[in-house]
Amino acid sequence: MAGNKAVVYSKPGTVEIRDTDYPELVLKDGPGVNPLNVGRKCEHGVILKVVTTNICGSDQHMVRGRTTAPSGLILGHEITGEVIEVGRDVEFIKKGDLVSVPFNIACGRCRSCRERNTNVCLNVNPDRPGSAYGYVDMGGWVGGQSEYVMVPYADFQLLKFPDKEKAMEKILDLTMLSDIFPTGYHGAVSAGVRPGSTVYVAGAGPVGLAAAHSAQLLGAAVVIVGDLNAERLAQAKSFGCETVNLRENSDLAGQIDQILGSPEVDSAIDCVGFEAHGHGKAHGEAPATVLNSIMEVTRAGGSLGIPGLYVTGDPGAVDEDSKIGTLKIRFGLGWAKSHTFVTGQTPVMKYNRDLMMAILSGKAQIAKAVNATLISLAEAPQAYQEFDRGVSRKFVIDPHGLVK
Repeated sequence: MAGNKAVVYSKPGTVEIRDTDYPELVLKDGPGVNPLNVGRKCEHGVILKVVTTNICGSDQHMVRGRTTAPSGLILGHEITGEVIEVGRDVEFIKKGDLVSVPFNIACGRCRSCRERNTNVCLNVNPDRPGSAYGYVDMGGWVGGQSEYVMVPYADFQLLKFPDKEKAMEKILDLTMLSDIFPTGYHGAVSAGVRPGSTVYVAGAGPVGLAAAHSAQLLGAAVVIVGDLNAERLAQAKSFGCETVNLRENSDLAGQIDQILGSPEVDSAIDCVGFEAHGHGKAHGEAPATVLNSIMEVTRAGGSLGIPGLYVTGDPGAVDEDSKIGTLKIRFGLGWAKSHTFVTGQTPVMKYNRDLMMAILSGKAQIAKAVNATLISLAEAPQAYQEFDRGVSRKFVIDPHGLVK
């Protein structure tokens, strides 16, 4: 039987490459696996040879020790791979297919899935609606920053690329379909971005850059990206965004006013999440900063897309309330301005096929926007350290050296 190597969370600040079990069509016991999921048979699933798998900012939250993730958890929820084994109950997906895996695990049978809310599937996580690969409190499905991975509910979930050879030519773009591109796009759609919109994107990390590119695809007139990191802001500027540096100037509304002639935008997108920092050179962690600031700068009647991650358990939070996800949000301001808020995991399957076509047709250049950077599996620990330092790259792991 083939072996398997994977990126494993060891302790706060540390990931390791370890030998691990070759996947089978069953969910076995292991770090983070919900006891009620142990032994779950997955004849509706497939085994993938991982072609690309990406490091995500959500992974970084766990690696920093900011969640209750257990030591030994195999990381990775952004997966693209080749099918090498199919379960007995798989009808339409075949060996040799090259597929994108939505990070949401979804059964396709429950009320949520039937209503296209695959982000809150009712049947895959005994603790709460919604699940994901390699993530804390998500049922324990094994992550895909590895050589091989098991994916359940294959016929329903997997997005097959229509031409394998052409797909490999654009694999650095197509690998973003598992999470980051649909997540950024969902943030823009949720914020009501449309032709002629003015949009503020909080955060110039990979998701923020994906949201900014998505806003451009949706026809936004002006996209403004804010961050504390000058390198990441330069990346946003490289594909036509306006930028505001909130380390150098804490007056967000004033900087927007200088760009637009108005201190407010039509739409705003939070791509930062619960590890947000205050603005200015002496900034410190202040988890409600982004939510409050986007309410301030979004016009009355506008919408706020919030794909940034917020959690119910943060052992490293700045205060006791924040440790359980209770933040000091100016909800009265949002109410007074009749804002619409959209939160939660992105329902990837709602967007991934359309975004695939945008990539294959050349309309979307997501790899360029997020500065996709190819690495080997062995280089993943170093890439996590660089990502934690704020480098403006989206690291794409190529476990088998298949990407030209």
